[in-house]
Amino acid sequence: MRIDAHHHVWTLDRGDYGWLTPALAPIHRDFSLSDLAPHLGAANIEGSILVQAAPTEAETMFLLDIAARATEVRGVVGWTDFDAPDASARIDALAAHRLLVGLRPMVQDMADDDWLLRPALAPLLAAMARNGLVFDALVLPRHLPRLLRLVDDHPATQFVLDHCGKPRLASGETADWYRDIASLAERPNIVCKLSGLVTEAAPDWQIADLRNAVDHVVACFGLSRLLWGSDWPVVNLAGGYEKWLAAAEALLADLSADEKAAVFGGNAARIYLAHRGRRC
Repeated sequence: MRIDAHHHVWTLDRGDYGWLTPALAPIHRDFSLSDLAPHLGAANIEGSILVQAAPTEAETMFLLDIAARATEVRGVVGWTDFDAPDASARIDALAAHRLLVGLRPMVQDMADDDWLLRPALAPLLAAMARNGLVFDALVLPRHLPRLLRLVDDHPATQFVLDHCGKPRLASGETADWYRDIASLAERPNIVCKLSGLVTEAAPDWQIADLRNAVDHVVACFGLSRLLWGSDWPVVNLAGGYEKWLAAAEALLADLSADEKAAVFGGNAARIYLAHRGRRC
């Protein structure tokens, strides 16, 4: 099964998408699964992982409700307030929803660059591991050394690095990213989501602009720890679903059929669904 390991839907009137302003005109509107369906159909993608885009549990419940009525959505990566006094209980309660497969604090938007190092996170990651939930790491390159420490401290927790850690491809300031990705990949409890690169590249990006970064994550993580995702509809800011999928397939054209099947679906099923005792 081919799986899109990272996409969103949203309804602006919900009012909890603070980052989604009119300045992002191509995506400043409602997006539903019916908008996504033609892209999945054209790409022969049968399943998907629906990911939170707002820092509220209300949005997570909104996504879980959508997923419960959509056969193509195989799991939801949601959000909870990790800073709440009852955060462990909240995680346990959310985990009761069979379609929840992970949680994603929006670290890239946090004022405290050291948030990942807070001791209070320890029991929360233990609760996630106990419930079979994946920790999706939405971070920027400057967070990678902190993420490395968190991954080391919680070997029982499965981590997913979103968007390859968002390397600064447009500016070319990537030396630290290359170093930190290599260090992270040495840890067996983290995998890398091959997504989001085109929105970090220059507006007129070409496949060649992505090649070094893709080759690096392939070399470091290996093909059993890479998960392709569209990051739709955010990808509409940088060419759209089909252009990014075609670029990824071109960059991975030399893989065997089994390797392609892993990156474009099998790994997502293993990381997200098997952790919850679910099958595709």
